Amino acid sequence: MSTISQARSTRTSGVSAVVGIGHTDWVEDYRRVRNGEKPYDSYGYAAQAFARALADAGIDRSEVDGLIVGPTTAYERMGEVLNIDPRWGGQADAVQAVMQAVLAIHSGMAEVVALVYGNDQRSAAVQYGGPEAMGGGAFLSYVYHSPWGLTSQGALYALMFQRYKELWGVTDKDLGQVAVAQRQWASMNPHAIMRNKFLSIEEYLAANYIAEPLRLNDYCLINDGGVALIIMEAERARKTCRQPVMIQGLGRADLNHHATSLGPRLIDFYRPAQQKAAEQVYAAAGVGPEDIDALLVYDSFSPHIFFALEGFGFCGQGEGARFIAQNGIGVNGKLPVNTHGGHLSESYMQGWNHQLEAVRQLRGGEGDRQVPDCRYVQYVSDVAGKAMSIIYGR
Repeated sequence: MSTISQARSTRTSGVSAVVGIGHTDWVEDYRRVRNGEKPYDSYGYAAQAFARALADAGIDRSEVDGLIVGPTTAYERMGEVLNIDPRWGGQADAVQAVMQAVLAIHSGMAEVVALVYGNDQRSAAVQYGGPEAMGGGAFLSYVYHSPWGLTSQGALYALMFQRYKELWGVTDKDLGQVAVAQRQWASMNPHAIMRNKFLSIEEYLAANYIAEPLRLNDYCLINDGGVALIIMEAERARKTCRQPVMIQGLGRADLNHHATSLGPRLIDFYRPAQQKAAEQVYAAAGVGPEDIDALLVYDSFSPHIFFALEGFGFCGQGEGARFIAQNGIGVNGKLPVNTHGGHLSESYMQGWNHQLEAVRQLRGGEGDRQVPDCRYVQYVSDVAGKAMSIIYGR
């Protein structure tokens, strides 16, 4: 990374802060849907989370001049439901929503941006695999493989991890460390759907394969719910809000070449993009992997953790299993990973719940699962070759 690029990467550092967070009651949402109820649609879940985020920030909706909605809802309709006429807005997934909010604030297009997500994926029986995956939308890269029946994200990550296993001699037990560790964290989290479902390595290994080598507990949950964040210009946040959490660094790099033939996934496990994103985010925040107090990884499937540890410089290539075994990523581990339980055990909110956990850990007061003296929390996402990262700071 050039000196000029490093200087540019710092321009958005510290210009924005998260001042409010909110979410629905995922545990109760899950219970009601399993009982055959349909409490809300995606907009209803989002609206409930938004109201809670506003209350947490201590501001009125009239102060919101930017709106970003998740890809599960329409931007215009969400603005109507929330009664917001922003001067800037759009639609994005979790990590890009945070990045876009920061860029909008930095450019002066907005000062207070609401990020709102709602998903009724379980009650609506959304398909994430098969010929009608996500409505059969051709814009989803994995649908290109439908002639061969390979439209399941789980199957794609199984294929990816199988090659990784053979290259580095990783075992099923090594992979099981991820699900077990995240379930430990979930057992301490009142918001976690799997809080009371304890998991041992023996139980993990006894579970059926879904797409070998991935077993049942390597897969994320599918549940309804909503999440919202309020991001504000930093100086205004310091003056008007309690406990603002600063956004210290952003990083992104994409791998599109040969994407539909699975090249970036199977050849390098997205590592080149991760390394470029790592250079950006660490330069912007002025820290390195050794300074990160908690790591939050997008974990639709447990192998994400191995790829993130290696791609973002926490350990060397092929050393993920040994790093986890020697250092620990669970309770009392040297590098706490997904301290909320992640998608595997807390809630599958497509990366949005990870942003909430970053804020909680930096605010403090999370009881037994609180990371001591937490100063920097890093979020990492490597979905479909888009490697992105955010560093939050106290």
